[in-house]
Amino acid sequence: MPQRAAGGTGRRVAIVAVLAVVVAGFLAVAAERHGFFDLKVYYGAMHHWLRDGGELYDHMKPFSQYGFTYPPFAALVMSPMAVLPWHLAIVVSVTLAVVTSALVLWWLVDPISRREGWTRWFAFAVAVCLVAAYEPMRETVNFGQVNTLLLVLVAADLLWLVAAGSPVPPRWRRFAGVGVGLATAIKLTPGIFIVYLLVTRRWRAAVTAAGTATVATLVAAAVAPDASREFWTQALWNTDRVGALDFVSNQSLRGVVARIDPLHPSTVAWLVLVLVTLIWWAWRCRRAVAAGDEATGLALTGVVGCLVSPVTWVHHLVWLLPALILLVDNGLAASRGSRRRRALLGFATVGYLLLISRLVWIWRESDAANLAGFVGSNAYVWVSLGLLLFLPVRELDRSVRWPAPASGRPITSR
Repeated sequence: MPQRAAGGTGRRVAIVAVLAVVVAGFLAVAAERHGFFDLKVYYGAMHHWLRDGGELYDHMKPFSQYGFTYPPFAALVMSPMAVLPWHLAIVVSVTLAVVTSALVLWWLVDPISRREGWTRWFAFAVAVCLVAAYEPMRETVNFGQVNTLLLVLVAADLLWLVAAGSPVPPRWRRFAGVGVGLATAIKLTPGIFIVYLLVTRRWRAAVTAAGTATVATLVAAAVAPDASREFWTQALWNTDRVGALDFVSNQSLRGVVARIDPLHPSTVAWLVLVLVTLIWWAWRCRRAVAAGDEATGLALTGVVGCLVSPVTWVHHLVWLLPALILLVDNGLAASRGSRRRRALLGFATVGYLLLISRLVWIWRESDAANLAGFVGSNAYVWVSLGLLLFLPVRELDRSVRWPAPASGRPITSR
C-alpha cells in the first residue's frame, strides 16, 4: 500500500493490527491442526536411531505408516532432536519456519516497496500477515516441516550468489551453488535447481551444487553407513512410506493422473505431461536468465518442481510463494488502469484466494473422477500451471545493481 494511502505511522500500525486480528481469526476457524505430525516423525526417528540404537529407516510413527523418508544427511542435521525436549523441538521448528519465511519475504517484497515508494516495514508486515493465512505455509508450520529452510537456502544462493549484478563480493560468489547443494542433500526434490543451473548454463554453480550435495551425502555415509546403505538401496524406492498418490493433498501432475484412475494410474501419461512441462520450463528459464531476471528463474523452478515431483503435498506449495509475489510485482509495474495490470493482479488475487481456501479438501472422501471433482480436486495444480505458463519474464536494467526493481527504473516484461 502506498505511503500516501496508508497515512501516518499510527494509521499504518492500526491497519497491520486489524489485519493480524482478521488473519488470526481466519486461522482459528480454517487452519487444520496437525499436532506437528511430521516433526513427531523426525523426533521419534532421531530417538529411535541415536538413543535406542535402532535402524533409522525402520522407525514408524506409532499408529501410522509414516517413517523417516529423507536422506541420511538430513538425519545428521536433525540429530540434535535426540537430546531436545519435545516442546523445545516445537519451539525450534516454529522459529526456523518463521525466520526463514520472513527472510524470503523480505528479499522479494522489499524491492517492490522501495520501487513503489511504500513504507518498507508496513509492506513487509502486511505481506507477513497474508502469508500466515497461506495454506501451504500454515501447513508447513502445523506439520513441523522443513520446506521454508530449503527455500531460504535456494533463494539465498540464486538471488545473492548466482544472480548477475549481485552486490555480494566476488570472494563469496565463488560459493554459488552451495545452498542448492545443501538443500538437495537434505531433501532430494531441490535437486531440480541443479538442473536449472545446467539448463541456464551456469556450469560452475551447477558443479558446485552437485559437488556440495555429493560431499554432504558422503559425509553422511561415513558417519552412518548402515542408514545410508538402507536409504539408497531400499527406503528411497519404497513409495508406500510417503502415502497414496491419488490422495487429494498430492497436488502434482502425478496426483492429477492418479485421481483420474486410482487403481491403474497411467505412468506413460504422467511421463508425457512431465516431459512437456519440463521443455516449457527450460525455455522460459533460459529467457529469464538471458533477461537478467534470476528471481523469475527461481520462481519458475519452484513451480515446476511441485508439478513434476511424484508427490507434492499441499505444504510443499510454499515453493509457489516467489511466483505469486513476482506476479504482484509485475502487475504493479504495469501502467495504472491497463488491461495487463488488471490481469496480473487479478490472477495473483484468485491464485492466493484459492491457496488459502482448502478447496481441494472438499474431495478428500469424494469421487474426483467426475468433471467437478477433476477441476476442484486439482485446483492447486491449475494455479501452478497458470504460474508456469503466464508469469512474466522481466527485462531488467543490467546497469542497476541487484535487486533492480528497487531502483525505480522501468521494468519491461516479455
